[in-house]
Amino acid sequence: MMTEAVGKKRINLMRLVQERELSKKAKEEERQPQNIIEQEQQQDTVVSYLPKDCVSNILIRMPTESLPKSMLVCKPWYNIITGSTFINSHFGRSESVLVFQKTLDEEHSNPPAPIILFGGPTPNRTKKVCTQFIEFREGTSRIGKYKISCSGKIRAACNGLLLIDNTSKKGGLIVLNPVTRKSTSLPVGTLSLSNAESYGFAYSDVTGDYKVVHLFRDELRHINCEILNVGAKFWKEVNGPALGLFGSLRCTAPVSSIGALHWIPQINHSDYLVSMELVNEKFHAVPLPKSCGTHDGILEMGGFLSFVTHEQPDIDIWILKGLHDEVWTKHHRISTCSVRSMVPMLSLKIGGDMIFKRKKDGSLHAYDFKLQLMRKVEGKVEEDIPSTSFPHVNSLVWWEKPKDVCD
Repeated sequence: MMTEAVGKKRINLMRLVQERELSKKAKEEERQPQNIIEQEQQQDTVVSYLPKDCVSNILIRMPTESLPKSMLVCKPWYNIITGSTFINSHFGRSESVLVFQKTLDEEHSNPPAPIILFGGPTPNRTKKVCTQFIEFREGTSRIGKYKISCSGKIRAACNGLLLIDNTSKKGGLIVLNPVTRKSTSLPVGTLSLSNAESYGFAYSDVTGDYKVVHLFRDELRHINCEILNVGAKFWKEVNGPALGLFGSLRCTAPVSSIGALHWIPQINHSDYLVSMELVNEKFHAVPLPKSCGTHDGILEMGGFLSFVTHEQPDIDIWILKGLHDEVWTKHHRISTCSVRSMVPMLSLKIGGDMIFKRKKDGSLHAYDFKLQLMRKVEGKVEEDIPSTSFPHVNSLVWWEKPKDVCD
């Protein structure tokens, strides 16, 4: 009897221990979700108290192509990336690139058909326009592609915005940021032959407006001018350049610098530029320090207008800092030695190098002003660069002025 009583006591004791263990486990399981919620709340608290400037400094160092997706992560990030402070800071850190278009053939085979012994389905070919850019870094180049479907011809570029033909409306234009893919359509201007017109696109630091300038020849071969303020979206006639200033409108695209648009008016020989001031919208001739030859050109360089001219076997670079009471000054002489027929393409905004394209083989060369050294740019891009390309900046800029949002 005594043995049975002891055995029952032990069994009851074991049951009690097991019940306590089960109760303890149940309580731990109940606490676990609460602990997870508390941890998440703590993390949210840490993130919410991360200073806005710190987040901005992180985002601004991200690749430009990733920023449109980053702004969709949360509302605070959206407000930072779309704010004027961030956009202006990002533009100041963005390097110059060359933007161009390339036409590609796409093959679309017919639906499957029975096997034919002496032939098969004939592929249909369609043309696809691909908008690309070349970026330069430490003596190398890389080609990037924009994820845009617009197939219109690029007419001009300014501050990261492209002026493109509107293929769905004859004579219409589109202003497009290829990074953010924001676009706006512009009204149709005066229709003219493509080989008898020239478009300029520029930003006025004085008025804060983006302007499109359209030069075209009329039936009497006179050159007329109309200007569109992108914000107002209507064309207005202005007095064009004086008769005889232009020999051809197909020479080169105008360059925006020192508050004006500048054209080289002759193809092989020109002693002056034709400039139109953005504020008063008046044309006048600007004498060049020497005649402009076939491989010479003008570029925006460090905020000023540069004239790059060949003085065989060297290349001279002249600078003009303003249109009023300013004269051309020789900035630099490049000794190219054996490398000839170098066409200036762009001046890097951050790096400071000047990029040339060799006419003979299409190779790209960069001149380092600090080292006074001309060297070939590494990268197989010769076959990808068409004759028409534009200096450009991959930016978040839009023609409407952004505002900073207070969180």
